[in-house]
Amino acid sequence: MLRTQQVARASGVTSRTLRHYDTIGLLTPAGAAPGGQRLYGRPELLRLQRILVLRELGLPLDQVARVLDSEDDDVAALARHAEQLRGQRARIDRMIRAVENTITRLELGMPMEETEMFEGFADNPYAEEAQQRWPGAYAQSQRRFGRMTRQEQKDLFDLGERTTRALAELLRSGADPADPDVQDQIANHHAWLTAFWTPNRSAYAGLGQMYVDDPRFTATYDAHAPGLAVFLRDAMALWADEHLTD
Repeated sequence: MLRTQQVARASGVTSRTLRHYDTIGLLTPAGAAPGGQRLYGRPELLRLQRILVLRELGLPLDQVARVLDSEDDDVAALARHAEQLRGQRARIDRMIRAVENTITRLELGMPMEETEMFEGFADNPYAEEAQQRWPGAYAQSQRRFGRMTRQEQKDLFDLGERTTRALAELLRSGADPADPDVQDQIANHHAWLTAFWTPNRSAYAGLGQMYVDDPRFTATYDAHAPGLAVFLRDAMALWADEHLTD
């Protein structure tokens, strides 16, 4: 059994807050010590941990009480809370990267889309999808990019922009995905990509297909030139067949 002061020190919750939780029936102590201090056993401490997690996730106290009172399986509930916290941690990590990216681009005078400043502040479907679909590759890309100097990051950004603009211009000129000039630019695209992740043949071709299947990617590329996403997919598939293996 822990006394109120011990629980307060361990949890960071003030004695006043613990008394308030008792008053509203959210966390009732197991008993009282001879001196009048409240006593908390294992069940109460587990409940307090869940209260703190749910509060961290943004639930008001009345909702916290309803959640706690509706569930009896502490292990299952804590497992779900852990997953929710991991999701929140991933979102915070994206926010940190967005702020750091803004700092880098401001210092280097690099252009950026206004919406890029808010990556992570709202849910970012690209990062979350990448983590779910390719967890190993996503982690690898974050490590590689994080080890780069700011000049290397700028050079990589410039390569990606130049390649996309060149491919858009080739598409507008009527080039075929198999044309040597197009394939040279796809080699640049692959070099840009491998700074983050090294795909095999099927993965690289699959990425090109995703540019077409996912309307968010399609819109991004087609903003440079209508039909660029399909053009890029076809050119990537040809380059992958010629230069990569599974």
